[in-house]
Amino acid sequence: MSRSPQEIFESYVHAGALTRNADALAENFTEDGVFEAPLVTPDSIFPRRLQGREEIRRGMAAYYERQVNDKRAPNLEKSGYVLHTTSDPDVFIAEIDTVFDGTGGDVTVSLVQIFRIRDGKIAQLRDYFAPEQVS
Repeated sequence: MSRSPQEIFESYVHAGALTRNADALAENFTEDGVFEAPLVTPDSIFPRRLQGREEIRRGMAAYYERQVNDKRAPNLEKSGYVLHTTSDPDVFIAEIDTVFDGTGGDVTVSLVQIFRIRDGKIAQLRDYFAPEQVS
């Protein structure tokens, strides 16, 4: 069953940023899927590259476990995104501004994600964001 870019993106965001469910997140990827965060430094707690659904599952579960004390949750009313289709029907780009409510005011995290899709699942995701915002 083929899913639209909107459905794929919403499923990925729900599993990851909203619920931090590594199992659900990994299920959005193909068996050989690749997750990359090219701007992340090797010493960051956020994974720079995970290859294969099981490595994505383990790597993100470990990251979410380390983030247990991080009570920040995105403010969905203030956050927004735009999906851009490309000339390749298996590639789309998400431009995202996530707003977190903070005691000293709102904090906005802006990022871009490039999705490559195969059979309704993510074959490759490149996540571009400022690494210091998640470490």
